[in-house]
Amino acid sequence: MSIETTAPAGTILVVDDNPTNIQVLFDVLSEIGYRVAIAKSGEAALQRLQSYHPDIILLDVMMPGIDGFETCQRLKAEPANRDIPVIFMTALSDTVDKVKGLSLGAVDYITKPIQHEEALARIRVHLQLSNSQKILEQRTIELSQALDNLKQTQVHLVQSEKMSSLGQLVAGVAHEINNPINFISGNLEPAEEYIQNLITFVSLYRECHPQPHPQIQAWMKKVDMDYLAEDLPKLLDSLKLGSDRIRQLVLSLRNFSRLDEAELKPVDIHAGIDSTLVILQHRLKASSDHPTIQIIKDYGQLPMVECYPSQLNQVVMNLLSNAIDALEDEMGNRSERMGNKPTLSNPTITIRTFVTHNNWVTIAIADNGIGISEEIRSQLFDPFFTTKSIGKGTGLGLSISHQIITQKHGGKIDCDSTFGQGTEFVVQIPVGQATCQIA
Repeated sequence: MSIETTAPAGTILVVDDNPTNIQVLFDVLSEIGYRVAIAKSGEAALQRLQSYHPDIILLDVMMPGIDGFETCQRLKAEPANRDIPVIFMTALSDTVDKVKGLSLGAVDYITKPIQHEEALARIRVHLQLSNSQKILEQRTIELSQALDNLKQTQVHLVQSEKMSSLGQLVAGVAHEINNPINFISGNLEPAEEYIQNLITFVSLYRECHPQPHPQIQAWMKKVDMDYLAEDLPKLLDSLKLGSDRIRQLVLSLRNFSRLDEAELKPVDIHAGIDSTLVILQHRLKASSDHPTIQIIKDYGQLPMVECYPSQLNQVVMNLLSNAIDALEDEMGNRSERMGNKPTLSNPTITIRTFVTHNNWVTIAIADNGIGISEEIRSQLFDPFFTTKSIGKGTGLGLSISHQIITQKHGGKIDCDSTFGQGTEFVVQIPVGQATCQIA
């Protein structure tokens, strides 16, 4: 309810058991322009406040039944009435009683017999203060909303720039690698044919000339022609295998960036997850600090899912990276506690996918690390919140993931964690976006 400061306005509830006092206050306040409501007891006032909210209450202290102090205490106990200013009306001049009333939540006292000008001045002041408080609270809410909007805008801009830069970088690297690897791969087959011809030629030569010149014999012994003829085809097979591996990596990089697939389209979710795992393979391998991080895939039968492929891949990348970070931190902490003895022996990330009964796809990524406390879990998706050390995290990964899933795909993302027993992030998006996409 707004309050005009240029002219008296507002509703005043007068609570008094004396009809004369009620009539006098009603006449004075009404004449000035206030709307006046009447209650002749504390019980009646509390009853009216259940459905009626005045701007200020004039409350007599000495009343039969529950007195003014008790009435004030009860009405202040109700959240809906807590902010209504209460002015006590009393003939008492005892300081103790005034302090008691103020401690119960009253804002002022009017001493009987009431001086009209003084009463009106006090009422006007407290109505203005109440109005200013309401305006301040509204401004605070607006500022808080503006701050939230600013944070979301920052996250959106960072996410857009990050995705654009990352996609261009990945696509560029994939393109640059693709050209030379195609050249190498394309020449391996004729190279194998030429080498086989040379080996055949050497075999025929040795068959036709079993006793070659001593200089040739010395050279053949030095290079071990038998071993060379046996190992060279194996070397070519290794080159083919490495070439195929690089080509798969290039394909994974291109699938991950999907710059040509920025629009909504049906995709194979499992292909995106597998491409991301290929990119993160170097972090899963055993090192001096930890054993190999095992990946358990529990893939369900999924249909083609309508989504923004590159952005969904970014979510999977963030969740998998966080799971690896959690396992590395846990193994590092355990190693320190145990004096560099064997750490977590079976670090594991489990990826589950399935379709729910309401035709939504679920991607669940769980690790068997230390878990996340409730206090931290409640802030996980807040922009710029991070528990990582400076330089290791910006606090944007999960916030961006939350925005991608909830706003771009109309889905849900939740964290389920028991401290000491691991963490699982669950992403849910509808199979089709036509009816549930959020712009």
